[in-house]
Amino acid sequence: MNTEKVLSVIIPVYNEGKTINLILDEVLARPETAEIIVVDDASKDNSKEQIQKYVDRENGLVRLVCQEINHGKGAAIRKGFDEAKFPIVIVQDADREYSPADYPAVIAPIVSGKADVVYGSRFQGAAGRVLYFKHQLGNKFLTFLSNLLTDINLTDMETCYKAFRREVIQNINLDSERFGIEVELTAKFAHARVLKIYEVPISYNGRTYEEGKKITWKDGVAAIWHMIKYNILQKKSRFYKKPWNEVLK
Repeated sequence: MNTEKVLSVIIPVYNEGKTINLILDEVLARPETAEIIVVDDASKDNSKEQIQKYVDRENGLVRLVCQEINHGKGAAIRKGFDEAKFPIVIVQDADREYSPADYPAVIAPIVSGKADVVYGSRFQGAAGRVLYFKHQLGNKFLTFLSNLLTDINLTDMETCYKAFRREVIQNINLDSERFGIEVELTAKFAHARVLKIYEVPISYNGRTYEEGKKITWKDGVAAIWHMIKYNILQKKSRFYKKPWNEVLK
């Protein structure tokens, strides 16, 4: 597979007026980018106006989908997945914590035919900004609990950088509204048992709360509830739209 123009990039946005133009410039500069789907989750700042300038200028390359009511990151990502048209789909946060320069590494296992899903891990030794120790412990603890329930050996379940074959992500029924989407995706990938999941190291330039970081300890507690919901309580027959033997060809 040629890596040029293969990516549908999904960017959920909520009050990211300070960085959205910078991340759009970076994503547009990548040769892998075929389309950018920005889902504005009812921002209260000037995010929407800034995005619209790119929509007007880029002649179809950038699309803006607007949520009238703020529902959360999960709802925005789900909307983007539905809109994606190109062979590989990747999630890109608007806050510049993750660098589009890592796209080649993240999509390489899919391009080579080795993977259906790829996680970009912040904990496999690549460069990263030094920040909150307790936050890192929390991420690793949540990944540990998720691994216990899914029986897969990820190092970074909560990472933003997840890439998928389009037909794979569009075959999964998703319902999470907020940050529980990371847990839900992982559970549903893992319980399929036929999907090839890879991890690759990525760089990470995390933000402080003063710089606009949104996730809190409450989202960690919610993540544990979502692990119980998707790994134990919810019927696996509801996870997928079609049998995987009809999808993985």
